[in-house]
Amino acid sequence: MMKVKIHKGNFLELLNWLVENFEEVAKVVLKSAPKNCTLTTPKIQKDIINSCAKETTKLIMEDLGSDYFAILGDESSDVYDKEQLALCLRYFDKKGKVVERVLGVIHVENTASLTLKDAIQSLLMEHSLSLSMVRGQGYDRASNMKGHANGLKKLIMDECPSAYYVHCFAHQLQLTLVVVAKENLDCDWFFYQLKLLLNLIGNSCKKVKCYG
Repeated sequence: MMKVKIHKGNFLELLNWLVENFEEVAKVVLKSAPKNCTLTTPKIQKDIINSCAKETTKLIMEDLGSDYFAILGDESSDVYDKEQLALCLRYFDKKGKVVERVLGVIHVENTASLTLKDAIQSLLMEHSLSLSMVRGQGYDRASNMKGHANGLKKLIMDECPSAYYVHCFAHQLQLTLVVVAKENLDCDWFFYQLKLLLNLIGNSCKKVKCYG
């Protein structure tokens, strides 16, 4: 009978991978670490992850400097059905290469354009950035994002006319792949079954009870 491997969580799985592949790491962590200093409890994991996030963001800010940048944003719900907005920066690095870096994921009360605009502005201000430095913005075709009257695009351009809107190329690619996949019977069947499975899991009573 095949033994099923239990997933220990992303942090511990990554740590185990490092132990298996790097001898210098294996000498100081997990079984080789002092009994009272394994640094693997959930609270310690969060502290380490937050520290890594801060150091990563610090490097991004140093790479960006005082240059102009574009913003890329998309909103979705997490497993707790809470709305969140992911924000990326697109800019030229010191070598003149276009790079995209995730600045953060923000929980928002709703997906109204004004709420999203305030969330973006707040996140930029946390890193000493402002909307006046934005020279481009990219979102999907949702009305709250690209609406000409009250969309997020319009609200940001009211403050910074140079923040030109460009439809998110990743979303364009997604739409293209959907059209192409529908012409392939196997792909069409697969994604239809996947949709049913996701709907079943998403509406599961146990899932709602766990996350409620």
